[in-house]
Amino acid sequence: HVQLVESGGGSVQTGGSLRLSCAPSGLSVSDFSMAWFRQTPGKEREGVAAIDSAGYTSYADSVKGRFAISKDNAKNTLYLRMNSLKPEDTAMYYCAATLGLCLTRASADFYYWGQGTQVTVS
Repeated sequence: HVQLVESGGGSVQTGGSLRLSCAPSGLSVSDFSMAWFRQTPGKEREGVAAIDSAGYTSYADSVKGRFAISKDNAKNTLYLRMNSLKPEDTAMYYCAATLGLCLTRASADFYYWGQGTQVTVS
């Protein structure tokens, strides 16, 4: 049984930073491509950042240079470091895992999803 549990969300002022964590059970972050998505009410889920099993990364243009996705294979944890946060970054952030190895930010490619953690920037 696979579970993805996110943590680290919260409220922060414009320009601040947060680090999100995702601790999967039932799968290893080293084996599959994973990503962070975000969604606000009435909008489509957006693939913010992705990382494959080899450590290659991909970012949405809206977060390039501000967000960094990483993983710690020893701790089996996925991270999203978010700097220079803006009000438009406010959203529910989700951790997701594919069943494959390709680097992708398309939500249809992801099989496992966490419950989400709220990030609010004001």
